[in-house]
Amino acid sequence: MMTVANRDRMLHVDLSSASVESCPVPEAWRRQFVGGKGLGARYLYDKLDAGTDPLGPENVLLFMLGPVSGLLPGETRYAAVTKSPLTGGFLDSYAGGTFPDTLAGALQDHTGILVTGRASEPVKLVVEADGATVEPAETWGQDTAETDAAFPEAAVACIGPAGEQGVAFATIASDGGEHHAGRGGAGTVMGAKRLKAVVVRGEPPTDLAELREQYAKRYREGDTGQWLNASGTVETVDFANAIGALSTRGWEDGQFEGADSVGIEAVQELAAGREYDDADSPGGFRVQTEDGETVPRGATAMSLGAGLGINDFDAVATLGETCNRLGLDLISAGSAVAWAIKAGDAGLLAESLDYGSPDDARALLEEIVARESTLGDALADGVDAASARLGGDDLLPTVKAMELPAYDPRGARSMALAYATSDRGACHRRALPIEREGFDGNWGPERAAAAVIREQDQRSVLWCLVVDDFVGDAFDDLGAEWLDAVGLDTDGDLATVGERVWTLTRLFNVREGISRADDELPAKLQEPLDSGPNAGAAIDTESFDAMLDEYYRQRGWDADGHPTPETIERLGLADAVDQSTLPADTALGE
Repeated sequence: MMTVANRDRMLHVDLSSASVESCPVPEAWRRQFVGGKGLGARYLYDKLDAGTDPLGPENVLLFMLGPVSGLLPGETRYAAVTKSPLTGGFLDSYAGGTFPDTLAGALQDHTGILVTGRASEPVKLVVEADGATVEPAETWGQDTAETDAAFPEAAVACIGPAGEQGVAFATIASDGGEHHAGRGGAGTVMGAKRLKAVVVRGEPPTDLAELREQYAKRYREGDTGQWLNASGTVETVDFANAIGALSTRGWEDGQFEGADSVGIEAVQELAAGREYDDADSPGGFRVQTEDGETVPRGATAMSLGAGLGINDFDAVATLGETCNRLGLDLISAGSAVAWAIKAGDAGLLAESLDYGSPDDARALLEEIVARESTLGDALADGVDAASARLGGDDLLPTVKAMELPAYDPRGARSMALAYATSDRGACHRRALPIEREGFDGNWGPERAAAAVIREQDQRSVLWCLVVDDFVGDAFDDLGAEWLDAVGLDTDGDLATVGERVWTLTRLFNVREGISRADDELPAKLQEPLDSGPNAGAAIDTESFDAMLDEYYRQRGWDADGHPTPETIERLGLADAVDQSTLPADTALGE
């Protein structure tokens, strides 16, 4: 029986005309794609033509909720879905905090906001329970914390200077820069549309309290909940370092001798007596330094600490805060600095930067955002673009132009397959088989492919519901009980929904020209590690190609990475696909 809002409508916002319209979501789409990532991908495929400029007014930017947003335990999240200016392919990026909870209350029976067009002057979108309006933005030029502070009575998703200046890896920030829809440049698209902020006012939903508490208890008592409440994600630094898979100093090493200074030991010492435990909030382990700064999460210490050879905890935290206020994806930001150091060492640059220097790193990040130097301007478009412009191909690993996170696949080969086949470019949130293979020894192609596919499909389902990744570990049924509670039937079981969504994002990427050549093994990973437990380890193309062949076979894709007609039919995607844009040997009926 229905107990909450249907979320069967979409708020359409055209910035070119400053118009807002509420439109129904096709019921068949809801059944097939549920919400969040899936429904966002369906709209994106439908609204965009192949070759659409990611920074043009025709590109679409969606702020997506799921059918149970605001009701689940843990931190509510939203999905930013668009065509990436960094990769040119599909992008979905997620953020938590107060914004998605408030958005869930303000949107009522809407499942998201679909933004098109481009404003002639900077604007903000104000969303409240009784409607939405496009209004002039007074905070253009301000950083993310300043913009958030301008609306103390509301929740805000905004861009900083990076998004305004068109940095290809700009984020959408909320809660003063504490939370970010980070990877792939969703903030860049927002800036190109001259949309500074989405300001929302609403009361989060309170339905299904009994079911929420049941799952919150399950989460608290589970391994993931206990781990997060003990250490937060910062312990990933120690895990990756222990197995020799912590990318260090521009991917030259797999272990960082300064890991203790930026990992869990440092945090626990710093946080003595100052931590709080919100058992209903995954990642609730948050501590503050004596001066009130929030201690960074694990990715900050990995990318801006180990990745740049910086073992000063306060310096790493300050670099993270710099990225947060500027609105920069910190993984891509760390990679950009590391690339500049390596390019300088290779004699490609007039200037020289050093590992272990937070001052060098901070100065370059500011140059990137300002685009005030040749180097800064080149790196603002990403590492691949800088390599094409200044030289230095293969100094750092990328997949589909997205810089790799800090888990080094030379410590677990299945991780290379996860990076290569991720639909948004190199990403550890699509699948993280290193958590198991890192202790099991290298897997064969069949096991590696099966593990990566299983995680990709399962996470696709969770992101259709827009569930916090960690709370999702408490689901035995991928969220079926929650969908039953809100009365949403799906077309097929939820595992099939996950596969359908993953296949649709692949079809979107195929339409943009992405194929096997883009599911690549970065050359850097074919070089042996210098030190650590995996010293001398590298990934050879033969073993990688065997994994990729097996992955395509299990997916029901052809040898070039195109979903076959049989797979498209089986997943009910025939009506969704623009056959004229498919490769000739993939078109239905061929």
